Amino acid sequence: MTRSNLIGGEMLNWSDLQPGDARPAAAGPAATALLAATLHPEDTVLIAGPHAADLITAVASRVTSVDLLVRSAPDAEELAELLSEAKGEVFCGSVDRFPVDEKSSGYDVVVALDGMDRLVGPDTARFSWAEGLGRLVRQLAPGGRLLLGAENSFGFQRLVQPDIAAALPRDEDWGRNVGDRAPAGLRPLTAALDDAGVQVRRTYAVFPSLVQADVAVSSVGGFTAVVGARAVAARNEGPVLMDPYRVVLDAAEAGLGLELAPAWYFVVGADAPAVLPEGVAPEGEGVLLEEHLLMALRSDDQAELRRVIPGYVAWLGSGGAGSPDNVILDGASYRLFGEPQELDVVEHLARFAKRALESGSRQPWPAAADPHALTARLASMAGITVPEQEFTPDEVIRPRGSAEQLVTVARLADELAHASARAILFEGTVSGIRRSLPYRVGHAVLNPARVIRRRLKRVLRKVRR
Repeated sequence: MTRSNLIGGEMLNWSDLQPGDARPAAAGPAATALLAATLHPEDTVLIAGPHAADLITAVASRVTSVDLLVRSAPDAEELAELLSEAKGEVFCGSVDRFPVDEKSSGYDVVVALDGMDRLVGPDTARFSWAEGLGRLVRQLAPGGRLLLGAENSFGFQRLVQPDIAAALPRDEDWGRNVGDRAPAGLRPLTAALDDAGVQVRRTYAVFPSLVQADVAVSSVGGFTAVVGARAVAARNEGPVLMDPYRVVLDAAEAGLGLELAPAWYFVVGADAPAVLPEGVAPEGEGVLLEEHLLMALRSDDQAELRRVIPGYVAWLGSGGAGSPDNVILDGASYRLFGEPQELDVVEHLARFAKRALESGSRQPWPAAADPHALTARLASMAGITVPEQEFTPDEVIRPRGSAEQLVTVARLADELAHASARAILFEGTVSGIRRSLPYRVGHAVLNPARVIRRRLKRVLRKVRR
């Protein structure tokens, strides 16, 4: 029967499982998939730090025994009751008080997917990230496996979201020594693991965070970048500095997707799939149709738009059910990426038009924020006529990010300046024509004829009366 043990440094009036003003526990489909891929039925496991209850019960159901190390006394009691039928113990306190049993062979697996920050409480004044790593490594049996999470202090979240919340201290933000923090950046973290004698088998980029690990990928590029970008965009739905979706894809194209990930998983001593959960990113050749169309818009390649859009519309007519953001273009063939979307052809094109305007993408036509006009223009390339509708200001689509909004404003100002210059040039040309000798001669010749014509009309009207 599972029981709870106080080891020192425990927090009596605190909960990481049900926080009032703090981060929730580590969780997510990617975390579940990683545990399923690396745990064996004969394993003895130590779970260190706050992990969601469903993760803990999933581990307990598939291994020989599981011990827990948490700093919250209420959480320890709750988990001990939850695992009453499982074999293992719950230790409540800080990791620096957790004893290393020299007589024991150690654990087969140590799981710390939440990282090091919440393995200690305020009673531990100084305890570095490297010391915490050393403590966990010493709990491993020879040849044991370590599953470690780490937050990125300068990831996509810093680029896309104003860090207003950081200025307001939370309940868990008590004063800590600067040296207690994890090394900043992937390379320093990897170097710290090497210094501890830990050989990492696989490193994952985790999206969108450790506490909501929707997807984890070992390389960020192609379709894995798309699933990562979707996860980050879904997490940042409010005001943003830059469009989250585009930031992730642009970073991946520049080869910085892994370094700028919101968090990482490090797998030591075990093999794991390249993508978690498996199947979340499609395999095979091709490019996301939306990206292909956006590239054609940016480069003013209207010939490519007129080639691809009729083919896409024909694919929809043959039973395809996907908007450009979840359809893969491979040469002249199309295939679905994700769940089908039951929309008609115009609605699929309207969805793309809206996403293109939200991204602040350049258009080969005069800039506008009218999704209906852009939809109609795209539909006409496939021979589809979209009925006109009255434009209303509510239809204006603004780019998601502040940076893209500024770029759009600059582009509109430039177009307005060019239009104004053309108007001034036209007015000057007309004025010059009117001052020219041929114009004045023609005007003098034709003007009497106009006067005679008007007078004849008046005379004829009087005669008819």
